[in-house]
Amino acid sequence: MKKIKIKTKSVKMEAELNDSKVANQIWERLPITSEVNTWGEEIYFNIPLKMKIENPKETVNCGDLGYRPQGPALCIFFGPTPISKANEIRPASAVEVVGKLLGEPSDFSKVCDGEKITLEKA
Repeated sequence: MKKIKIKTKSVKMEAELNDSKVANQIWERLPITSEVNTWGEEIYFNIPLKMKIENPKETVNCGDLGYRPQGPALCIFFGPTPISKANEIRPASAVEVVGKLLGEPSDFSKVCDGEKITLEKA
């Protein structure tokens, strides 16, 4: 696992990237700075990576980091989205899970639309 730091104006947290091809390509492109969009209890932001996903997931777990080829974007999931049913967390479209937060996912509820976000190697 590769540790990264995620920083916004209101949140600083570490995460681990898994060993998928997509996660390795994200690691190679760090540091990345982008602008956050919010969607329910998900934040997402554009990243400089265009890849097909190998293991698409329609639902994810709280604290997962997901890569969505549309955008392309990296998503941080900390609760239900507008299309979630019951207790699931459902992205807008299938994502590849590329990592996991190492802190309290609900902290990302403090992050606002348009806020700058930076990812870097820890």
